[in-house]
Amino acid sequence: MSSPKRAVPALFPTTVVGSMPRPRFLKALFDDFHEGRVSEAERQRLLDLAVPYAIALQEGAGVDVVSDGEWRRFSYVAVICDFTHGFTRELSGKGQDGRYWHTVTDKVTVTAPGALAQDARFALGVSDRPLKVALPSPYLLSVRMWDDVRSRGAYATREDFARALVPILRAEALALRDAGVHTIQLDDPHLCLFVDPQVRARFRDPDAEAMHCVGLINGVLKDLPGVTTAVHLCRRNKGRQGWVGEGSYDAIMEPLKALAVDQLMLEFTIPAAGDTRCLRDLPERVRVGLGCVDCRAAVIDSPEVIVQRVEAALEHVAPSRVVLAPDCGFAPGNAAEIPVDEAWEKLRNMALAARVLRERHG
Repeated sequence: MSSPKRAVPALFPTTVVGSMPRPRFLKALFDDFHEGRVSEAERQRLLDLAVPYAIALQEGAGVDVVSDGEWRRFSYVAVICDFTHGFTRELSGKGQDGRYWHTVTDKVTVTAPGALAQDARFALGVSDRPLKVALPSPYLLSVRMWDDVRSRGAYATREDFARALVPILRAEALALRDAGVHTIQLDDPHLCLFVDPQVRARFRDPDAEAMHCVGLINGVLKDLPGVTTAVHLCRRNKGRQGWVGEGSYDAIMEPLKALAVDQLMLEFTIPAAGDTRCLRDLPERVRVGLGCVDCRAAVIDSPEVIVQRVEAALEHVAPSRVVLAPDCGFAPGNAAEIPVDEAWEKLRNMALAARVLRERHG
């Protein structure tokens, strides 16, 4: 049973992108499950004990819109395998940022409809904050899970695979909305990578490819009343190793304008992201999830530094449109090694910065 939720502040609300760092016991739990040493029932029992702690960390830090830390997921990409059939899990050369990879090898069919909504209802039942749930975008999945040889028995092209995912993900989004989720977010770092000249050079028409990605996202999230819709964009998160792509959002401004969502989660603390002048070109209907906290490096930004970053962005976007967030999730991959206490301190400083900003600009 969901408890009454705190109202989200009208000015400078705070949120997370999705994942919280996974303690070692949680990583071991997934290993034990995959190796058959722990049953599904036991895994779920332990996750029911663990997830409230991930939420408590965010609540204790002062975050206004929380996630369940994505602690029930092997990774933010592989979550699609938790409620569908059609993927083969294996050790692979592709999986260098984790120990395993998943490849589509059969038609994707839904085996557990509403599974993520069930997880969301659990989180809503233990938290007094509005909840965000993130899903991988169809384009992201088509890039990460497609193999030119092995996948063609299921789908003729990578584009066909991506299009087949749209109704599946939309059904999950509708179930999440009906469960009472506040924000539904699609993650798509690969759309953001079209800011990088080296990435763009791999495509005959990079702008058309980016718009293909946008069309898939809109197919999932467009016309979804009763919930805040968001898209998260980043230049890949390699934890302590940094990022992959570099370049300003200016290079993908037209695709960003075409996204039919309420909120764009954009990273800005890393130098590779460029400055915030591009924000003035976004449609006024879109709120900006301003990445103002570094989620990769060990440095812990002070509230004063975070305030300075946000106020620099306010030269280009109205305060009423700004949401504070870290650049990315703290542990999007299953091999991420960011300390939990570090993430808590970063989120706490972000919440303290939001208080200062409300006093100055309220």
